[in-house]
Amino acid sequence: MIADLQCVVLDCPDPGELARFYRAVLGGTVDRPDRRWSLDDDWSTLHTPNGLVLAFQRVADHRPPRWPDPAAPQQFHLDFGVPDLDRAQEQVLAAGATVLDDGTGRAGDTAEAGWRVYADPAGHPFCLVRH
Repeated sequence: MIADLQCVVLDCPDPGELARFYRAVLGGTVDRPDRRWSLDDDWSTLHTPNGLVLAFQRVADHRPPRWPDPAAPQQFHLDFGVPDLDRAQEQVLAAGATVLDDGTGRAGDTAEAGWRVYADPAGHPFCLVRH
């Protein structure tokens, strides 16, 4: 085992609104403080009663999926918690992933981010997040 599933992240135009919708469907707590994420207007979470965490990420010019139209496919990514980003990166690359964002050089910040973005062999993005 390389990682544990942290949450499922859905792209959307309004993270808070979508979190409240899913709370109505699943129950739980919207934007519960959690050391894994910082909450703001672009990121909201729902901690469900069974332990599943859904996260909602604002995307500029969001285009919703049109089932089953492949021109507007479903949009989500998985976050996997890992204790060691470098070791986990070696393992996912060996399994067939490719690096999309190594977490360095953001907005002039030279410090390494606590997460990195990859694509699976079919091109779906996922993140490794240090926990």
